[in-house]
Amino acid sequence: MTMVTRDFTATTFVVDQHATLLLMHRKLQMWLPPGGHIDANELPHDAALREVYEETGLEVALHTQPQPLGTVLHLPQPYCILLEDIHAGHQHIDFIYFATVVGGSLTPSVRESQGARWVDWQGLAAPDIAMDICTLGRAAIEWYR
Repeated sequence: MTMVTRDFTATTFVVDQHATLLLMHRKLQMWLPPGGHIDANELPHDAALREVYEETGLEVALHTQPQPLGTVLHLPQPYCILLEDIHAGHQHIDFIYFATVVGGSLTPSVRESQGARWVDWQGLAAPDIAMDICTLGRAAIEWYR
């Protein structure tokens, strides 16, 4: 039986002006939304906000917000959670969030990416964009219409 390791990650489809932000991931050479590993003791939605800011310089508001529920906190709900095969024996459990820009300015991290572009509904069908990114990017754009 093969041992599988898993990490928790958070990814955010940032929407502005009917387009979503994609970054050319330096290591993977793929157009991806901002995201990354959830740190120890970090809440998934906090990781989503942190990763967007670190990778893009943008401040965003998630599509759902934390809400008190009596004495507990109802955490912001991800749009979905994906199980992604990264390489043999390793997977990511990826919390997918949608967000809109509320501040900051687009300054992509050169350590993380080789460029950034805003992609509209039609542009998400480009051959250099993976099917899951197209589908989720379109869902994010639709969410904010």
